[in-house]
Amino acid sequence: MSEDNLYNLRHSAAHMLAAAALKLYPGTKLGTGPVVKNGFYYDLLFPEPITDADLKKLEKQMKKTMSGNHDFVRKPVNKKVALDFYKDQPFKQELVEKFSAEGRDLTLYESGPFTDLCEGGHIENTKELNPKAFKLTKLAGAYWQADESRPQMTRVYGVLFETPEELAAYFAQMKEAEKRDHRKLGKELELFTMDESIGPGLPMFYPKGAMLRELVENFMDEQQKALDYVKIWIPHIAKGELYKKSGHLGKYDAMFAPMNMDGVDYYLKPMNCPHFMTLYKTQLHSYRDLPLRWACTTTVYRNEKSGELAGLTRVRGLTQDDCHVFMREDQIDQEFDVLMELIDRVYKAFGLDDFWVSVSIRDKDDLDKYLGAPKVWDTAEATLEKLVKNRNWEYKVVEGEAAFYGPKLDFIAKDAIGREWQLSTLQLDFNLPERFELEYIADDGTKKRPVVAHRAVMGSVERWMGIIIEHFAGKFPVWLSPIQVQLIAVGGGHVEYCEALAKEYKSHGIRVEVGGDDETVGNKIRKAVQQKIPYLLVIGDQEVKDSTVAVRKRGSRDSETMSSEAFIALVEEKNSSRDLEI
Repeated sequence: MSEDNLYNLRHSAAHMLAAAALKLYPGTKLGTGPVVKNGFYYDLLFPEPITDADLKKLEKQMKKTMSGNHDFVRKPVNKKVALDFYKDQPFKQELVEKFSAEGRDLTLYESGPFTDLCEGGHIENTKELNPKAFKLTKLAGAYWQADESRPQMTRVYGVLFETPEELAAYFAQMKEAEKRDHRKLGKELELFTMDESIGPGLPMFYPKGAMLRELVENFMDEQQKALDYVKIWIPHIAKGELYKKSGHLGKYDAMFAPMNMDGVDYYLKPMNCPHFMTLYKTQLHSYRDLPLRWACTTTVYRNEKSGELAGLTRVRGLTQDDCHVFMREDQIDQEFDVLMELIDRVYKAFGLDDFWVSVSIRDKDDLDKYLGAPKVWDTAEATLEKLVKNRNWEYKVVEGEAAFYGPKLDFIAKDAIGREWQLSTLQLDFNLPERFELEYIADDGTKKRPVVAHRAVMGSVERWMGIIIEHFAGKFPVWLSPIQVQLIAVGGGHVEYCEALAKEYKSHGIRVEVGGDDETVGNKIRKAVQQKIPYLLVIGDQEVKDSTVAVRKRGSRDSETMSSEAFIALVEEKNSSRDLEI
């Protein structure tokens, strides 16, 4: 089934949900019911609160309405007819006024007992909806039009697929995702925590989590250096004037309130771009200096709504592996190829190499809203698509999704259980160089504007960590494991040998812990297994006598005896190769 057909199924199911709500709860006020990933939702203001227990009733009524084999009939109407039709539906009347003011056509879609203000698309008849291939899943609160000053509605979510088998596969995936939830594993593996006294969306990392974070950041630094990126450093605050110049102040709604110092407003930086632009402008640059590949792993602060915060994947303090490349127009091809090479290396190292690319270009029907010369846009868009195509990567060209200041590439990767995550973004920018009046001296002695590419491979370190915790289910490959080796002494007489081994392993860069001697061997092993440590080394009389180690790999109950030297070589090889298997 095509994506358009599945979209129409889900959109039509949202209509059936609203119809069921009106039938079961007369007086319900209707909001909107869009399609979302894997399903749909509808925002409803019920005359009385409902609970999760009511979802089955709504489902049953939806199926009853579907069984009526109702056609979806499109009816164009004028503003007066639409307002009269929705005389008892204030949210719909508000939408009619809004759509009319925007010059949009007004259409009603009738499907049996229910009619909705909608632009489509839909299926032909409700019989196309398989009653065994959808399920209502949860309730959530949602302010009308995402405005906290407006009424809070009940958002009813549902999932829908073409077949019951696909629905069952989805719930199996969700069950596995629950086991892999990084918030649960973060606590069990002692990686990170949140505390109300610090505030929501502001994670703190335990030593193991800090080590994981360091390993990720060091890996990125290593990859960037190999491709001639150079590090800079910028402060975490700036005057409000900077964000006026960049265009963010008053328009970017996630900025925290200012701090007033010496009568001047300062802001926690919500993004790094203005600092990068300012740093570039403090020096003179020749065409020979370009490209400048400046990178900085630094934290930005965004006042995300509390209801949107989610563990590490949506936080208020996020550390970006940020990079801005300042280049000439004729270097776009070369620089994006370098950026793509970096992404390819990073994804492969983390086992996230099943991905596709969204190529965002201009809306061909509204070219006037885009900043920059049309010829430069034409070249840039063609170049991005060509480079992706040359690498034989799966991609989609999405018209109208480019920002007004440049085309971009978004990378969407599948994790170990098939979920898609939007990870890296590569964005061309013709706007900020203009706003900040950036220049370089061309080969003919004239001053020209550079083009800027924004890049964040991980997006944010915190979000990347949340994703890889779930991707690996906490069973990190050896090179990425905060603790690689657990030494377990069978008895008190074996502790000294364990400590000597630990000292030697640490000298080789191996991350090792020695289990306490006040527990049974069984308990020590059980705890180490729960911590998902790659290698457990149980040390008893035979190992001390022979100067060997009994190596038990994660996931196995069997042990392999080898010399300590051979084991060191094994771990060093896993570290250097970044093998994903233990």
